[in-house]
Amino acid sequence: MVYRPLRYEQIMQAGDAYEVRARRMFGGMGVYTGERMFAFLIDNDVALKLCPDDFSEAMNIPGAGEMRPEAGADPLREYVKLPKAILDNADEFMKWVERSAEYVRNRSARLA
Repeated sequence: MVYRPLRYEQIMQAGDAYEVRARRMFGGMGVYTGERMFAFLIDNDVALKLCPDDFSEAMNIPGAGEMRPEAGADPLREYVKLPKAILDNADEFMKWVERSAEYVRNRSARLA
């Protein structure tokens, strides 16, 4: 049986301009642009890797929080689990996906 989190198609479509790919990890799926992971999906949850300013802004959204790949695990650094209100709003969701993908792409360019 192939594992596909509920929000898989949504993140793949939103990230289409970033040539995304996904692979299983930590009981969920990591979503990559290039060689850098920018999103983590597990069940119905989506977390995005964000720069410090965007991270702070996102953590202030009601219902946002840390992403833990499993109960008792440490949270994924720099990742914010987006609330359902953002996930269900296509424009808002796209805005956050773009911020995340651009952050990891720009970070990769600086490291190269």
